[in-house]
Amino acid sequence: MDAATNSETPQDTLYEEIKSFFDSAPPLKDGPGISKKLNEFIERNSQSTGGEGTGRVVCVTSGGTTVPLEKRCVRYIDNFSSGHRGAASTEYFLKAGYSVIFLYRRGSCQPFCRSLPEDPLLECFEVSKELNIQVHQSHSEAVKRAIGEHCGAVEGGLLLKLPFTTIFEYLQILQLIAMSMRNLQTRAMFYLAAAASDFYVPWKSMVEHKIQSASGPLDMQLVQVPKTLSVLRNDWAPMAFFISFKLETDSNILLQKADMALKKYKMHVVVANELSTRKEKVVVVTSSEKISVLRDSTEADADIENPLIKLLVEKHSSYVEDSNS
Repeated sequence: MDAATNSETPQDTLYEEIKSFFDSAPPLKDGPGISKKLNEFIERNSQSTGGEGTGRVVCVTSGGTTVPLEKRCVRYIDNFSSGHRGAASTEYFLKAGYSVIFLYRRGSCQPFCRSLPEDPLLECFEVSKELNIQVHQSHSEAVKRAIGEHCGAVEGGLLLKLPFTTIFEYLQILQLIAMSMRNLQTRAMFYLAAAASDFYVPWKSMVEHKIQSASGPLDMQLVQVPKTLSVLRNDWAPMAFFISFKLETDSNILLQKADMALKKYKMHVVVANELSTRKEKVVVVTSSEKISVLRDSTEADADIENPLIKLLVEKHSSYVEDSNS
């Protein structure tokens, strides 16, 4: 083993792994177009015009990533996430005065759609004898409200939606977002609610066509996805306010794991949630305290994201004030 290898630090190794991941990943279909949208969005929303939250931009990641098993993908490994938390949180961030970059999994929950009926889309409409199509009366108010709120946010330039499917797309777009947001410094926030894959098949070693079942049992080597959270926090957007999530099924280890993530990745906040109770209770973990956030059980339509986002907005405000003092 030579001297150069001996002098290599864990951080050097991480940078090499990340570089290798990005170098070997398939290029984004419209990388320049995404960058253009981001730069225009951030330039438009970065100027403070007064009022709480104005001039602040949050990137909300939502839904789960896939890991393709073939280049012409038929089969893939999926990280399941409905995207409900990210979609709901986006609504509350907008209400708090933030502009939102919503990085979401295609087909996952969308902002302002939570109140829509669960009926299939075509069943929400009815056709008169004159062949006029209109929203069914029982769904009319919910549909109109969802469309109005969504159009208001998008057309008002406060919401930019960017879709992903694979872990390759997710990390490449996240890097573009971070590099575009870094000039916002402390006014930038990352709310990392997406379920990102821990393992993947390197593109260069992936087969081109559908894997044939006639070949017998499948023996495939998965590689660990580089821990990009460290580079995102320290290099891509070092002045931003960072919130990550820790989900466990065992409550006995949840807070311990949240503490470990807080220290390892230098997060400002880790939101700890247990799978079975995640819609009723979360614990906001910082370096100095652990705060339980509960859903208001007295209101049927209440959700936990409302008090959670209010608390996180307060934490971000304190971070901005401390940084400017």
